Amino acid sequence: MSDAVREAQEFLATHWSPSIDANEWRELVVDQRWAALRWPSRWYGRDLTDEQATEVEAVFAAAGAPGPGQDVVNLWAGTLVTSCQDPLKEQFVRALLLDQVAMCLLYSEPGAGSDLAGIRTNAVRDGDEWIINGQKVWTSGARNADYGMLIARTDWDQPKHRGISFFWFPMRQAGVEVRPLRQATGDARFNEVFITDARVLDTHRLGELNGGWWVLQTALAYERIAMGGSRRGAGGAGATRGATAAAHGEIPTPDISLQRLARAVGKADDPTIRQSLMHLYCMRLVNEWNGARAAAAAKTGTSSPLASLGKLAMAELLHYAGHLQGMLLGMEGLLDGNQNPRARDANYSQLNAYFYSIGGGTDQIQRNIIGERILGLPKEPEVDRAIPFREVKASS
Repeated sequence: MSDAVREAQEFLATHWSPSIDANEWRELVVDQRWAALRWPSRWYGRDLTDEQATEVEAVFAAAGAPGPGQDVVNLWAGTLVTSCQDPLKEQFVRALLLDQVAMCLLYSEPGAGSDLAGIRTNAVRDGDEWIINGQKVWTSGARNADYGMLIARTDWDQPKHRGISFFWFPMRQAGVEVRPLRQATGDARFNEVFITDARVLDTHRLGELNGGWWVLQTALAYERIAMGGSRRGAGGAGATRGATAAAHGEIPTPDISLQRLARAVGKADDPTIRQSLMHLYCMRLVNEWNGARAAAAAKTGTSSPLASLGKLAMAELLHYAGHLQGMLLGMEGLLDGNQNPRARDANYSQLNAYFYSIGGGTDQIQRNIIGERILGLPKEPEVDRAIPFREVKASS
């Protein structure tokens, strides 16, 4: 038995109880450095290897105690730990681990969604600050966010993947306007954000000046790992609101809920339905295995193409589950509204699956990454990759 496992058992024996207040437990886990096991001890970690961390996580899981896993799924704190100067870490890392800071992602733009390197939000230096002007779109949580992780163009004479900088941007200031976007599901979880002469300190810049693209790759890796369903529920009471841009709670286990539905509608013995449910279960299980691989590959804060594989697989899994839900309901699935709760939920599931096909990079982008970085296929031609960005034609 390793020292880390022994210490975890002693910690749980002393402090854990299912009746403990969630906030009290969260603070204990964070301050005793159990929330982010692979991180340096200075930043609330324990300097454990992935193998050691996995053993400790198993001890917590066996006790039914939430807590570890934020080094894998906490997008906000993880990006800070790997990419910024110590003063910013000292100000925010603990607060992020304790879910005390509301965050959002300010990446996509009307003319730069799938091609994030095509952003045109502009940042101009003004002494110790940057003045930001531009528009972002599809931003989850923007209405309540304290800060956003923002990418902006800081040098228009460099090629498009350079000349981008990454900022920890204060949302609660003049010049930031947030407008909700209504979705096909009826929700309005996404927003467009208009930024006019807003400001951010240069000390809130992550990574090198004009090197924000590489910080972005780290942030996207965290997002895709979480959206891919890796280590479902990791972090528990210590997980932040929105470990990903999705910020919609625990990754679902549709095969389990659909088993219940199959019994409820009298189709649990149908061989076609049973085969489909087993196929769905296998899809989820294989994706969890891949998620563990992606988490291990990303433990050093680098991006991994395996996260794209998991993210794409989760989107396909949810589309398949939505289709199967409709099959189980038959003609009932054509109904909708609160008076038809099963059909309402089926319609919502089928529509909401498209979120996973778009958020965090579209399915098409994930296939490009998988083809190029996992399968070794040739890259698609990019005629504007090496020219100064100011010469790149804007999308209409």
